[in-house]
Amino acid sequence: MTLQQEIVGNAMQMAVVNLHPGQTVYCEAGKFLFKTTNVTMETRLSGPSNGGGQSQGGSGGGMGGMLRQAMGTAMQVGQRMLAGESMAFQYFSAQGGEGTVGFAGVLPGEMRALELDGTRAWFAEKDAFVAAESTVDFGIAFQGGRTGMSGGEGFILEKFTGHGTVIIAGAGNFIDLNPADFGGRIEVDTGCVVAFEEGIQYGVQRIGGLNRQGMMNAVFGGEGLSLATLEGNGRVILQSLTIESLANALKKAQGGDKQGPTGGLFSTHAG
Repeated sequence: MTLQQEIVGNAMQMAVVNLHPGQTVYCEAGKFLFKTTNVTMETRLSGPSNGGGQSQGGSGGGMGGMLRQAMGTAMQVGQRMLAGESMAFQYFSAQGGEGTVGFAGVLPGEMRALELDGTRAWFAEKDAFVAAESTVDFGIAFQGGRTGMSGGEGFILEKFTGHGTVIIAGAGNFIDLNPADFGGRIEVDTGCVVAFEEGIQYGVQRIGGLNRQGMMNAVFGGEGLSLATLEGNGRVILQSLTIESLANALKKAQGGDKQGPTGGLFSTHAG
């Protein structure tokens, strides 16, 4: 059964989900807004791929099954903690009739509902996940060390597989692109990538060479030393606002450290 949802709002969008009896949706802790009284809420450490759509106490196989489930949950929690994600998920189910539950992201910007049919996974930048049906599995994908470490934001990705609806959020406005429409490859500010389909090759490249123009791009161009590269044929979602630019704007307004004329290489990161 397709998840009935509506994304409303402009500068700070929210997703209003209509749940049928027995239907379950889950979100990352901190993304819940409101619910009707007949919608139950339960917080669990396990994700849907580890029995998330069921009660945690309902595992079979005796002690062996319970031990395997506990180990699987511990691995999931460890991965999410390493990725800087929430330790727990909140699960919502309608009882005795249809119910309504609302979710939102944490930054001013857009939301998008992605439909998974089981043939292609979706990858998203860290913190993009808002909510999903219990038939969608949430995982963590680690980019290769060299690519991720040089690209900053590209090291850890959220991965969604299975069937059903997953809702993501980003900052600013979204634009949908397909690299195949631009010669098969596009280059993007590393902080502007929100999500992309499986089959898209994601990498990071250095801007220019170790020459005068390359250093000018890095020091004064505002992009730092790297750009994200996206290659292949598939959907890519980009955002118009990066967390770093928002943080710098807020610091400037508060009289704190500014990015200054030297751009991305020597810019001050929040936190």
